[in-house]
Amino acid sequence: MIAPASQSPSVQLVKIDPDQAGQRVDNFLLARLKGVPKSRIYRILRKGEVRVNRGRVKPDHKLQAGDLVRIPPVRVAATTSLPKPGAGLRRVLAEAVLFEDGGLLVIDKPSGLAVHGGSGVSLGLIESLRQLRPQARYLELVHRLDRDTSGCIMVAKKRSVLRHLQEQMRAGRVDKVYQALVAGQWPADRAHINAPLRKNELSSGERIVRVTPDGKPSLTQFSVLQRYDRVTLVEAKPITGRTHQIRVHARHAGHPLVGDDKYGDDALNKTLRELGVRRLFLHAARLAFSLPGADQPTVVRAPLAVDLQEALSRLTPAAPVD
Repeated sequence: MIAPASQSPSVQLVKIDPDQAGQRVDNFLLARLKGVPKSRIYRILRKGEVRVNRGRVKPDHKLQAGDLVRIPPVRVAATTSLPKPGAGLRRVLAEAVLFEDGGLLVIDKPSGLAVHGGSGVSLGLIESLRQLRPQARYLELVHRLDRDTSGCIMVAKKRSVLRHLQEQMRAGRVDKVYQALVAGQWPADRAHINAPLRKNELSSGERIVRVTPDGKPSLTQFSVLQRYDRVTLVEAKPITGRTHQIRVHARHAGHPLVGDDKYGDDALNKTLRELGVRRLFLHAARLAFSLPGADQPTVVRAPLAVDLQEALSRLTPAAPVD
């Protein structure tokens, strides 16, 4: 809520509501003053131009419900209007809602849609949802999926829900289960890949993840769902949440994901493309999490994307092993 300015029409007095409570004042300002450089935000804090309940505060000051924040006149860079989601994307997203309550939205994200704009992408999932739901006061990604990965993704409708779920994720209390098609016959007795991962940047600027002794501890559980000639459909559960974790761990095991242009088998990808596997075969199939105040966990499932189901129907099941 914005009260009438007491000093000039350009000064804002913002009353913190319960859903905004708990965040640092610098993060609050960065979110509110989009387009203002971080250096400027910290300068007005340092100079005492930002006041909380009429007092000076440091950048790490935690805001509480009922606090009155004075924000001085700050020139905000003009923002370029985003392109509007096309009719096809609007229809897909309207039909992609898997779960919704007052604080959370779970979407069955289509492959090919980035979760947010940037790096040459002007319109991602979150920007599209904000345009499709202009009445929503708050929409933020709880986590991320690679652009080519389909399936369950959580979008918080309240900051308190965002904090709650991200704390659960850090504590390992959110279960994420994926389905993936991998090259070769995944061994039945290989249930875990425990290999440290480290992000690297190539001279071209491309980001790539490698297994390396000085990487971050990373653990993925795998189980076989169905065997086919030359490939295996597996269930993958990342216990840690590293970038490209399932893809790199599968490659490290000698069974890269089908359709993976970064870590995959180019010859196999080309062969299976003729059978309809034209993109990364990785699908976020299930999420299990606990909502604030809930006694029982919430479980949300996304059926395997239609294009992936059709691709599987063209494959030949492997003969059973005696």
